[in-house]
Amino acid sequence: MLALAAYTAATTMTAVAVWRLPAVLYGDAHRRALWGCYMGFALALWLKSPGVISLMNNQPINDLSVLLKHYVSTGAILAILTFVVASYGRTDQVVIPRHVAVARWIERVAWKAAIGMLALMTLLFFTVVDRARPSTDFVPDHAGQWGAILYETVFYVYLGAASAVTCYQWTSAMRRAETRLLRVGLGLMAIAMAIGVAYVAIRTAFMWVTLFDPLDEDFNHVLGVYTQYMQILLFMIFAVGASIPTSSAVASRWRSWRALWNLYPLWHDLVTAFPDIPFQKPRSRWREVLRTDSPMDVRLDRWTQDIADVAEQLRHHAAPVLFPVIEEAVDSGADPLAAAEALWIKAALADVREGHRRDVPAPALPSKPISDTPAEVSWLLRVEKAYAAATDLQIRELREGAQIAELAMEMGELAL
Repeated sequence: MLALAAYTAATTMTAVAVWRLPAVLYGDAHRRALWGCYMGFALALWLKSPGVISLMNNQPINDLSVLLKHYVSTGAILAILTFVVASYGRTDQVVIPRHVAVARWIERVAWKAAIGMLALMTLLFFTVVDRARPSTDFVPDHAGQWGAILYETVFYVYLGAASAVTCYQWTSAMRRAETRLLRVGLGLMAIAMAIGVAYVAIRTAFMWVTLFDPLDEDFNHVLGVYTQYMQILLFMIFAVGASIPTSSAVASRWRSWRALWNLYPLWHDLVTAFPDIPFQKPRSRWREVLRTDSPMDVRLDRWTQDIADVAEQLRHHAAPVLFPVIEEAVDSGADPLAAAEALWIKAALADVREGHRRDVPAPALPSKPISDTPAEVSWLLRVEKAYAAATDLQIRELREGAQIAELAMEMGELAL
C-alpha cells in the first residue's frame, strides 16, 4: 500500500511539473519557483519509491538514493522560500513591509546555509554513517547509530526551520489574501508545512531516543511507514494548495489547448495551400499543440492572423458571386454566418488546388463585431466546426452554382 501511494504521489507531482514546464521558459520568478517546488518534490518522491531505492542500492555506493533525495529536497525547500518571496512581488515603496523584508532575509540566509549544510551532510555521509548494508527506510534501519543520527539531524534542523518559517508566513499571508481561492490555497500550503514540522519532530525525537534506549524493531518499522505516509500527504496537500490560486490560469490554458487542437485542421489546410504565410512550416497536430517554444496564447494569436491572411489571399481565387450563392444555400441552417464563411473557404481552396486565379479579387468576407483574440478564436471555432462538416459533394454543387450565377451575370451584361 505504501509503495502504491509513493508511486501515485511521484507520478502526480511529475505530471504537474511537466504540465507547468512552459513556466520555466516564459513564466515570471513566481511561476518558475513554483515549478522548482513541484520538480524537487517529484524527484524526492521518486528517490523514496521502492523501485528506485532498489535500483540505487545495486550501485557501488549504498544508500546513495538517501543523499540524492536530501539534495533535491533542499532544492525544493529553497524553491519554496523563493516562491514565498516572489509571491509578494516587487515593491517600489520607500519603506518595505516588515513581512516582505523578513521573507527576503530568510531566503538569503537559507541559500547560504544550504551550501554549508549540504557540504557537511556529504562529509558525514561518507565518513561516519554506517552504510555496510543498504537500507529501505534510512531512519528506522539506522536506529541507534550515532553517525546516521548526526547526519539526519543536520538535515532535519534545516528542513524543520524552513517548514516552520514557511508555515508561519503562509498563515499570515492567508489573513491578508484578497480572494477566497488564494486564502484556501495558502491555508492548504500552511497545513502542508505544519505536517512537515510534525514529521521532522517525530523523526528527530525517534532517532535520539533510539540512541539511548533501543526500541522494538516492529515499532521502528511501523513508525517509519506512518511518517512516510505523512510526507506523501504533505506533498499532495502542498500540490493542491499551490494549484488552487492558479486554477483560473489552468482553466485558461486548457481552453487554449483545446482551441489549438480544434483549429488545427482549418489552419493546416489554409497554411499548406499558402506556405509563405506562416512563420514556420506546419507540423503534425500533436507536435503543434505540444510544442513549448512559444506560449499557447501567442500561437493562438498567430494562427488567427494566419487564417485571416490566407482568407485575404483566397479572394484572388474565389468567384465573386461565390459567397452570395453560399449565403442563400445555408440561410436556413443552425449557424448560417459561420457555415457560409466555412463553405466559402473550402470552395476557394478547391479553386486554388485547380489553379484558378482571377484578375479582380472577390469581395471581402463580411466584417464581424470582434474586438480581441478570444472573440476571434471563438468565431473561428464555429467556422471550423462547419468546415469539418462540409462534404466534397456540397462544395462541388456550390461551385457549380457560383459558375452558373457568374455566367448568367455575364450574359446579362452582354444583353445590355
